Amino acid sequence: MNSVYTQPVQDLIDELGRLPGIGPKSAQRIAFHLLKVPEQDAVRLAHAITEAKRRVQFCETCFNISESSQCELCADDRRDVSMICVVEEPKDIVAVEKTQEYRGRYHVLQGAINPIEGIGPDQLRVRELLERIRDEAVKEIILCTNPNIEGEATAMYLARLLSPVGVTVTRIASGLPVGGDLEYADELTLGRALEGRRAVEAG
Repeated sequence: MNSVYTQPVQDLIDELGRLPGIGPKSAQRIAFHLLKVPEQDAVRLAHAITEAKRRVQFCETCFNISESSQCELCADDRRDVSMICVVEEPKDIVAVEKTQEYRGRYHVLQGAINPIEGIGPDQLRVRELLERIRDEAVKEIILCTNPNIEGEATAMYLARLLSPVGVTVTRIASGLPVGGDLEYADELTLGRALEGRRAVEAG
């Protein structure tokens, strides 16, 4: 079936539709918005995207986003090296930092275990976490994955994996809504969840 739009417009809609959370109608709406705005606005957006792709990389230590091989948090020698807070995505670090309750280091898994999506432990930064525990003076691992099915499965997997290693493994306490994302938690709720973290039974 032929598209009702010219090829450049259809290509734009198709590319926007590949973004997470953007359905066909939203993609169409954004595409027509971009076509209506002044050219310099569209060029500025395109430039911001290409600059971010060109300049931003993943930290070689924790896999947070960074403009250099090591992110600012890993380079900060005031951070407590004995604690690693394990999160799913770089945006979760921002949520935890807003609480001002945590002064340790981070490790970004870059996802969560999700068999339906074909994501297992081998697709996550689990091996690198184990290497850090072996090479750094780590005493506590805080599992700060999202309180949803995928996040809980990931936390339980890591708890079993880390139980023989000899570090304390804790999980952020309830206080975060089940099925929610850290990104949308307010500072007070997330701060209390961090304060009330508990040891994780490997089971």
